[in-house]
Amino acid sequence: MSASGSKMRVVVGLSGGVDSAVTAWLLKQQGHEVVGIFMKNWEDDDDSEYCSSNQDFIDAASVADVIGIEIEHVNFAVEYKDRVFAEFLREYQAGRTPNPDVLCNAEIKFKAFLDHAMRLGAEKIATGHYARVRYDEASGRHQLLKGLDATKDQSYFLHRLTQAQLAKSLFPVGELRKTEVRRIAEEIGLPNAKKKDSTGICFIGERPFRDFLNRYIAKEPGPIKDERGRTIGRHQGLSFYTLGQRQGLGIGGVKEKGAQRGGGEHAPWFVARKDVEKNILWVVQGHDHPWLLSPALDAGDASWIAGEPPAAGRYGAKTRYRQADAACVLPAAADGALHLDFDEPQWAVTPGQSAVLYDGEVCLGGGVIAR
Repeated sequence: MSASGSKMRVVVGLSGGVDSAVTAWLLKQQGHEVVGIFMKNWEDDDDSEYCSSNQDFIDAASVADVIGIEIEHVNFAVEYKDRVFAEFLREYQAGRTPNPDVLCNAEIKFKAFLDHAMRLGAEKIATGHYARVRYDEASGRHQLLKGLDATKDQSYFLHRLTQAQLAKSLFPVGELRKTEVRRIAEEIGLPNAKKKDSTGICFIGERPFRDFLNRYIAKEPGPIKDERGRTIGRHQGLSFYTLGQRQGLGIGGVKEKGAQRGGGEHAPWFVARKDVEKNILWVVQGHDHPWLLSPALDAGDASWIAGEPPAAGRYGAKTRYRQADAACVLPAAADGALHLDFDEPQWAVTPGQSAVLYDGEVCLGGGVIAR
């Protein structure tokens, strides 16, 4: 309901998945006028086995039919390529590992889609994200909260949203557990009740990641070196590797007397550093090697949900999705940047990924990890 408890015109992003389907149904049950929109964000090879947008639209249309709402198919592929994919490639070419889901939410779902919905006369938009919005009377601001289902919470991906965007957004399934969402979908006979959750983004889908990047980024092979500076293999190009990566390195153990730090001669290798200038991939043996642990981080391009940085103090932070909040200290946040000091060193803190700050269940915002 709106603040006054009145019925609203709500435009729901229907993806073809069960979360957005139940979102639309819940809003209709509450008496709102609900319109569904299916967003098409990628079309380079969307007829391939890896990108299921055609099937997703069929599923979304079937859901709309069962719920009894209209659905519109809207193409945001140009905006996606310009605002999300171009940045995604730039980051990889610079040796970083970006998070396109964060960019997609900020630039497409809560910008291009929100603008389109407003043109359709919507008062609010809704998506199937596991997060919550709360209006805080004391500050006069909207807060982004974690979803009630801790195993599905997606506030990490929404941390760049602004006050204006949050004021127009609804996340009905953020109040539910995933098991309850599945139960509702089955109970009301939704055709996609048992559809498995999508993994990854459409333009990559389930395909081998390196194969996909190969189409857009030239290979620049170079040496793989260990902590002693010995060349122990060749890499295919720094863009194709991420910090903490263990699979696909093509190197075995280095046999010599004396165990390597962090494990013996057969301990697994992990990507620890990338020297873009010299095109060297540095690897170490052992999951807990010091090179993989960071007591602090610096991040740029900071975005704060309140519109200003939080006060210096103790907080929780995530440096990747699905990790527990790590206790940390935020000294005074500079304009557009933040520095975090962790109580315990964090594993494989990766440039290009997002560092997201929390005060309990409240998501405060975050930045892009620089180092």
